[in-house]
Amino acid sequence: MSTIPAAGPNASSSLTKPRRKIDAVSIASFIALVVTTFLMLLPLFFMVSTSLKSKKELLKFPPTFLPETWQWSNYKDIFETLNFGQMYANSLIIGILTVVGTLLSSALAAYGFARYRGKGSNLWFMLMLSTMMLPYPAIMIPQFILFSKLNWIDTFLPLIVPAFFGSAYNIFLLRQFFSTLPDELFDAGRIDGCSEFRMWRQIALPLSGPALATVAIFAFIYSWNDLLTPVLYLSSSDKFTLPVGMSSFTSSRFRIPPWHLLMVASVLAMLPIVTLFAIAQKRFVEGIVLTGIK
Repeated sequence: MSTIPAAGPNASSSLTKPRRKIDAVSIASFIALVVTTFLMLLPLFFMVSTSLKSKKELLKFPPTFLPETWQWSNYKDIFETLNFGQMYANSLIIGILTVVGTLLSSALAAYGFARYRGKGSNLWFMLMLSTMMLPYPAIMIPQFILFSKLNWIDTFLPLIVPAFFGSAYNIFLLRQFFSTLPDELFDAGRIDGCSEFRMWRQIALPLSGPALATVAIFAFIYSWNDLLTPVLYLSSSDKFTLPVGMSSFTSSRFRIPPWHLLMVASVLAMLPIVTLFAIAQKRFVEGIVLTGIK
């Protein structure tokens, strides 16, 4: 028969958790973390603060920390100064289609490299990886000649179609994840009569949420921030993307650049990326861990 230990001062003390020793190193690390966080958030704070200042207040010296008069109308003026809404919609359309194309093509190619071992497969994979070493200016002119022959200049096609042919970095990233999936799953699929495409669609893709989320975020950020490619292929103002429109604030069109409107545009341009990261944060971190990105 088991006995219950008597309760007493010794028993209660044994149940209490030992106090964590706070040493000087922990305090210094915490202070360094707070200072670093403050320094990293300071530019973001000044961007939001400047977006709410008047043009006259921007010329003051020393600059004010907070707006003397909160100019909420700046967020309305940005849509009247430039065709900002159209540029915003153009960037969203190009970004969403780029993500769709990147996920489809890169996931399909990565599945092939990860699940099939044939003669010369490693050689083809190394050749594919070697394309990452090519700088964009090296292929810019041939690509421009090709798209001009196809009459794609001043359309969204040069910005979207290349994404449907995959990219070496994303294929490598997804291939690393597909290689970790157990072979037994695909053997069971073959026994059930699944085709290779069906196994990719119904087995590999549902298990690859974190890796796909990581690739989607990277593809969207690259498309959203891209300035060189739209400048190269777009000439009509109604087809301009957001980076092209924001760069026009510093052009000779304005005698004094309207920095307050440029900061408004920067705040609004930041919203989709922040929203996307907030929604897919958990999946994104899992994808970073599982694929070994550093």
